Amino acid sequence: MKLPRSVAGWTIAVFGVLALVMGGLGILWPEALLRMLGLDVPATRAAGDHTGTFLLASSMASFNMGVYYLLATVTEWRAFYRFTVFFRLVTFTVFSIAVLADIAPDRFFGVAAWEGLGALATAVGLRLDARAGASTGTEVTPDDTEPADAAEGSGAAGAAPADAAR
Repeated sequence: MKLPRSVAGWTIAVFGVLALVMGGLGILWPEALLRMLGLDVPATRAAGDHTGTFLLASSMASFNMGVYYLLATVTEWRAFYRFTVFFRLVTFTVFSIAVLADIAPDRFFGVAAWEGLGALATAVGLRLDARAGASTGTEVTPDDTEPADAAEGSGAAGAAPADAAR
């Protein structure tokens, strides 16, 4: 796997790896994930309790999301980076409200904080990358919406024209 080529790419890669690992943990050892989130793990579950099913689905979604984030990192898909900033802030808001409304335990605010801080880190990374690019003449513009490999097709290095100048 290629290493990220930008500050924002590193923030996306870190989130992707953690989403992948946490999703895998939830699939393989759901009790550990529940404990990490501060949720009770009863010895037995009542009939009709579908916590395990929901946890499996959420963990699989997290695992898949980790793959998507890592794919975006490898292709330096900047439009995806920008997209995640907004939606991770939405996730922060929803999860924070869940804690404040006593829908989720207080410890769940850590998940909300992770989302909010991750969004801010990516936003800062995007800004730093834009400034660095402006100073070197290789700024990635908001119109750069395709993954780098897809933009050039099967070119020699699979790099987009913007990457060729780097």
